[in-house]
Amino acid sequence: MIDIKMKKFRKLVAVENTLMNETAIRQLSQYAQMVQIYDERPENEEEIINRIGDADAVLISFKTPITKAIFEACPSIRYVGMCCTLYDEKSCNVDIMEARRKGITVMGIKDYGDEGVVEYAISELVRFLHGFGNRQWKPEKYELTRRKMGIIGLGRTGRMLADAFQFLGAEISYYSRTRKPEAEQAGIVYRPLHDLLRYSEIVFTCLPRNTFLLKQEEFTLLGNDKILMNTSIGPTFDMDALKLWLKQNKNSFYFCDETGMGTGFNELSSYDNVIYTPVTAGKSVESVERLSQKVLANIDSFLTQTV
Repeated sequence: MIDIKMKKFRKLVAVENTLMNETAIRQLSQYAQMVQIYDERPENEEEIINRIGDADAVLISFKTPITKAIFEACPSIRYVGMCCTLYDEKSCNVDIMEARRKGITVMGIKDYGDEGVVEYAISELVRFLHGFGNRQWKPEKYELTRRKMGIIGLGRTGRMLADAFQFLGAEISYYSRTRKPEAEQAGIVYRPLHDLLRYSEIVFTCLPRNTFLLKQEEFTLLGNDKILMNTSIGPTFDMDALKLWLKQNKNSFYFCDETGMGTGFNELSSYDNVIYTPVTAGKSVESVERLSQKVLANIDSFLTQTV
């Protein structure tokens, strides 16, 4: 992949577990004179700064923030490789504005774990609707056929969920900040957020990190006998509003994986109507390979274009 004459980084540090596979990690030595890999998440900003030190290239996941203070303390940084999706500046765990001001390149990846997320959603809902595990939604068993499903956020994951459940016979509605004509042509119905919440039996949130659309009013509209499944990175709701909804609506359920749970486990672990899968739904051999190759391709592209 790399031209032997290409300029290398002087020092590249993976600040935490980036999910890259061992083959890709070994390949990092082609791009840097020195490579340092950390597997544990740093506990605080001081530890992040100590790990980065004088590195000119940094790799991170979606978990660790790279703030203005870190850029100030580590002036050698010229490249930050996000081993995760970079949605937009607002939801990013890197201070993109400060990086731009300092001439630091930040590159993210996308479209690597969506397949596993869709499989997780189908698997968990089929089990829950039919009672194939130790829990069942209602006294009667239900198919996905004709279930009213609402998807909040129709990016790649949302659209893949819509297509999959539509194929299985569900009735699909969506809400997004922008209308999606191609989706509507495929029979996916647009509804304003509040209408979607009232109408849908099962709601998915497929939103960028730190996008909190569901507050007390929205949960009131969602009501009882509903399922909410979060396929986003971290919460998409006000935590107190979610807890009140779970407490007042015992026949409603919240589903999430490890990524969707974020730091909310301690607050939600006592609720019987929270169904938590303690794994990263999008993680698989295939998704890790896609992630790894895209991270390497970004590094390659940056070094190729650097004079």
